Amino acid sequence: MTKQAADAARVERILVPVPLGERAYDILIGRHQLCEAAGVIAELAPGARAAIVTDDNLAELHAPALESCLHQAGIATTRLTIRPGEASKSYACFVELCDGLLAAKIERNDLVIALGGGVVGDLSGFAASVLRRGVRFVQIPTSLLAQVDSSVGGKTGINSGHGKNLIGAFHQPALVICDTALLDTLSEREFKAGYAEVVKYGLIDDAAFFDWCEANWRRVIAGGPERDHAVATACRAKAAIVVRDEREDGDRALLNLGHTFAHALERLTAYNSRRLVHGEAVAIGLALAFRFSQRLGLCPGQDAGRVAAHLTSVGLPSRLQDVPGGTGSAAEIVEAMTQDKKVKRGALTFILAHGIGKSFIAPGVPADEVRRFIESELAGA
Repeated sequence: MTKQAADAARVERILVPVPLGERAYDILIGRHQLCEAAGVIAELAPGARAAIVTDDNLAELHAPALESCLHQAGIATTRLTIRPGEASKSYACFVELCDGLLAAKIERNDLVIALGGGVVGDLSGFAASVLRRGVRFVQIPTSLLAQVDSSVGGKTGINSGHGKNLIGAFHQPALVICDTALLDTLSEREFKAGYAEVVKYGLIDDAAFFDWCEANWRRVIAGGPERDHAVATACRAKAAIVVRDEREDGDRALLNLGHTFAHALERLTAYNSRRLVHGEAVAIGLALAFRFSQRLGLCPGQDAGRVAAHLTSVGLPSRLQDVPGGTGSAAEIVEAMTQDKKVKRGALTFILAHGIGKSFIAPGVPADEVRRFIESELAGA
């Protein structure tokens, strides 16, 4: 990067603070921030070594540039790669990564840098949380979904045969770098899947942002300043909720809008990304949450229709019938939901809505009511 380009990047960088006391950190957002990140990391951890964790697809795409910038900043690096895809969030990969970090002699004052999407971030963060009883880590998310959701807030973990993200820890990053230029390399499908997590923030409590998304989603995909604005708005919204409720004891659960349905669908499709990726499951979950709210007499049908129409216009799925190969029966979907982390004493907790931007936590939703709703959805009613 030329000096002129670097100066321009500095000017255009958006800083979103996450004020968590001793665990406070910044989210830096903007195009071409990768080399900028190296300088910030060097200031954050002078003299530290860094283990860059990435996946096989990104190892040659983005890792060499980051390594070069870190070396110029005086930071020695080791690169560890995992296989891409949700299957890597497993016990076996977790053990392999921990052993690799120990073999690289990563110490308490060193850094683990997660360079990748949500899978890399979740797995790396969990390994960092337990390695030598906790080392610092930096998130450099390379997918839209990870930039606006999983890289912020300190949730880390792996999956179990019983469900998604059931083994993990809260471990806040020391820094998050959202280089929105990295998103240019995503496939159309991956980018649109991440967009489901963007629009979610408008549906939770910001109707004006949902209106903005309806008007600007094409520009977000195209990569103009609207993309940076969307990422920054989502990160601010998540940071505000995390600061109020770091460990999901209260309204942080609102961030799970659509996810009770989504995680069940992912489990029933065996986390097979050829059939369904996380953001697509979330898109279906968002539409279902609003239609379920409508069925319960909580949400106007007009709002539920707007949500589904927007997701469809972007090219995202919004119905159970959109899942290739099907989802199983209503009873199977409800059973998959019972392993969700949001189940308390066997009662299902949903995030429902009184309308766009008016979501709320609904504990103790009767399973029979959920089953009847899903049966009607499967029947196309």
